[in-house]
Amino acid sequence: MENPKISVVVPVYREEEVIDYFCTRLTSSLKSITSEFEIVFCLDPSSDLTESLIHRQMDRDPRIKLIKFSRRFGQPAATMAGIFYCKGERCVIIDADLQDPPEFISDMYFKMDEGYDVVYAVRNRRAGETLFKKFFTKLGYLLINKMSDIEIPRETGDFRIVSRRVIDELIKLNDSENFLRGLVAFVGFNQTGLFYEREERYSGKSKYNKFIGSLRIAMNGLVGFSSKPLVILSYIGFMLSLISFLIGVSYFLQKLSGINYPLGFSSTIILICFFSGIQLLSIGVLGEYIARIYNQVKKRPQYIVDEFINFE
Repeated sequence: MENPKISVVVPVYREEEVIDYFCTRLTSSLKSITSEFEIVFCLDPSSDLTESLIHRQMDRDPRIKLIKFSRRFGQPAATMAGIFYCKGERCVIIDADLQDPPEFISDMYFKMDEGYDVVYAVRNRRAGETLFKKFFTKLGYLLINKMSDIEIPRETGDFRIVSRRVIDELIKLNDSENFLRGLVAFVGFNQTGLFYEREERYSGKSKYNKFIGSLRIAMNGLVGFSSKPLVILSYIGFMLSLISFLIGVSYFLQKLSGINYPLGFSSTIILICFFSGIQLLSIGVLGEYIARIYNQVKKRPQYIVDEFINFE
């Protein structure tokens, strides 16, 4: 098939516990839509049996393909590689851990027939996640949508289906951070969401550091799609300078009037710590922007492919 009806991109790393069952459920779901499909596994080299299990699945079904990278480049880069090389008229992005049910693909696929270029899955319930994680997720999306120049739908991940013209625009962007949900929102076109119940992992443990990963997502949303953090820091700097100037004027007037109020050691320490914290925060935000400029200017490839298997 040169142009299948639907492609499924699956970034994968050390998922030997779920590959076989995932492929069974995924192929069953796709067959209910069309026989013209392809499944593109994007594999960061794994020390377990993940690769051999994918090879076994490819022997059974030639519509399953594999992109193997030269080293671990991470999930975002693997996802973008799959999007770049897929051939389908539509493309689904889904993880292999079965938290996102493959059976929901048909709902998103037929929803596109109503004239949408993007249908993203909205988590109505997040099974197996702590209240702490849910709280910071909601807080993160709130901050992103308040401060960024685009609106990223809340309670969404990468699980979605996009049209071929969205794929073509994503390829043109060549963004070094590969923040997919932000990039898809930036591309635009007609988009909608569908609610679903997110399940717990079928087996095994996540290879994804949830705290660091969530923090990275928040920073990508804030810094990658808005200059407002820099503007806010400018306002904060101006206000603190004004306050410092007024404090200085008040002390000068006290001296002129002959009144000397002793300054306590504790208040001095508090002021030093406060201003030092603001300075470090400002440097950190500036560093995030500079790092993105640095990565973009280097123009290094986002990933390096070791093997294409079952591709033409």
